Amino acid sequence: MNNIHPTHLVSQFRQRAEQHPDNTALRYARDGRWHETQWGQFLESVDQTSLALLSAGLPVQGNIGLWSRNMPEWTITDFACMQVRGVSVPLYPTSTPDQVLYIIDESEVEILFVGEQPQFDGALELLGKASHLKTIIVFDEGVDLKGCDSAQYFKDFLASARTERTDLKARIDNRCMDDLFTLIYTSGTTGKPKGVMLDYSNMAASFDAHDKLIHVDHTDSSLAFLPLSHIFERGWSNYALCRGVVNNYMRDQAEVASMLQAVKPTVMCSVPRLFEKIYTGVHTKVSQGSAVKKQIFKLAGSIGYKAMEYRRQGKPVPGYLKNLEKLADKLVFSKIKQGLGGRIRFMPCGGARLDDEICKFFHAMGINVKIGYGMTETVATITCYRDTGFQFGSCGNPLPGVQVKIGDGGEILVKGGTVMRGYYKKPEETAKTFDADGWLKTGDAGLIDEQGQLRITDRIKELMKTSNGKYIAPQYIEGTLGKDRFIEQIAIIADAKNYVSALIVPAFEALEEYAREMNLKYENKMDLIRNTDIQKLFQERLDSIQDELARFEQVKKFTLLPREFSIELGEITPTLKLRRKIIMERFQKEIDAMYGKPATSH
Repeated sequence: MNNIHPTHLVSQFRQRAEQHPDNTALRYARDGRWHETQWGQFLESVDQTSLALLSAGLPVQGNIGLWSRNMPEWTITDFACMQVRGVSVPLYPTSTPDQVLYIIDESEVEILFVGEQPQFDGALELLGKASHLKTIIVFDEGVDLKGCDSAQYFKDFLASARTERTDLKARIDNRCMDDLFTLIYTSGTTGKPKGVMLDYSNMAASFDAHDKLIHVDHTDSSLAFLPLSHIFERGWSNYALCRGVVNNYMRDQAEVASMLQAVKPTVMCSVPRLFEKIYTGVHTKVSQGSAVKKQIFKLAGSIGYKAMEYRRQGKPVPGYLKNLEKLADKLVFSKIKQGLGGRIRFMPCGGARLDDEICKFFHAMGINVKIGYGMTETVATITCYRDTGFQFGSCGNPLPGVQVKIGDGGEILVKGGTVMRGYYKKPEETAKTFDADGWLKTGDAGLIDEQGQLRITDRIKELMKTSNGKYIAPQYIEGTLGKDRFIEQIAIIADAKNYVSALIVPAFEALEEYAREMNLKYENKMDLIRNTDIQKLFQERLDSIQDELARFEQVKKFTLLPREFSIELGEITPTLKLRRKIIMERFQKEIDAMYGKPATSH
């Protein structure tokens, strides 16, 4: 195949497959056992899917939809779409049919690939409503197609390919760095989603920057834990594959604990929630242990922190400390690291703020959590931790080739090869997002410290102003309070209010354990959270952790909720960010009660 664009994603993918056909590319669990796909087979599947897409009449830069949980077919279809110069439009597997309808109508999707029964049933609902949708291709053969003439299984779609390979070669040979690679609709914590246009030069710039910072190869194994519909996992998975890393697929995020044991990844990207859960679990266990165990844990921690500081500053760890560290690892750290599979080299982490204390805890154990900051509009990463010299509390330095500066009102501005072309069919929105000199306005507030590292102060759009005129950064307060082992989720309320309040979802496992210890009787979760002893417990815990907050930032009143904020109900985005507007509407009654307002009927 023609190689005039060596940095084009398709060139990199094909080169990897042609040079290493017998290496493992993908692994996935199905019917209770693990299956492997070699690079030669992977390329053959991608080519076959490309031929089927050409047979289905997909034009150059025509859009296809991908609505599925993580599975190999997702990636196969994505690469096939790239080869025929199509544009993939990924959809979150948890999206509602209405959310999908808006996106596939705007992007004029005719062919929609779906994963399992819930997505197929949703797609079936859309057939009459979506103005362009003609064909539904189903990955999972266990799905009931319900006699739908417009639907077929993926394997039957591949078998239907009638196009000649010369036509595929022509498409590949004509590939171009200006072609759109994807349209990713930002889930948006406010308003309608916008289609971010990313092209192949954006991807090449991202790959190039990563090559300068990290090294991964065929000896590495990654677990695709975050949804592939999100640029963080998608960008990472594509980069990892093109560098020879074995990509392991998991459909259900709830199975991450067992998957980590099965896969034992060396690298994987994550969001803070995974680290928060492990941290909380470890500290809960320690708090229930004997005095001796607590002492050993404390001692191991102080050894780990000392050794980490040497490494962070790029200095060699003294011999005596290395020996102590080995002992701490044997007695304490290795058991915790086993929870992540025991082989982790580094883990990129983004999507929200990870509390400094939790980040230090993992680094002290020798787990290199690479904190970063990014957006869909910049192929994810804008800044990230280097191996040494990073400052806790920062998001690290800008990627090579990416410029960052602070604009009016403290807004973070970005320029570089990874910055998107604009929003699909939204010229006004695109114009608003760039300043006169072509800098992308991120909507986040921040500052650059003496080390040139970026610190996020908050989402500009999410800064809340109390009725006393004080500005509140809700994410900072949520991050500070959310590390408590009894708190699962928290939403801060402060806008136009005379004090700060909070909606708190308790960590029910820890809370029920506490209730048993205290011999508290309760019928159900609602009964438990209304118990005066439980209310008192939360008040005491808030009082003790709020010391580090300014007086005006401290939560004065709170309400405990009997259930988690949910993706399905639209209260959080698929990357677990709060959708504040929806939460405010849904819990209006509870919020009014905290401010002494009479309950209004809803």
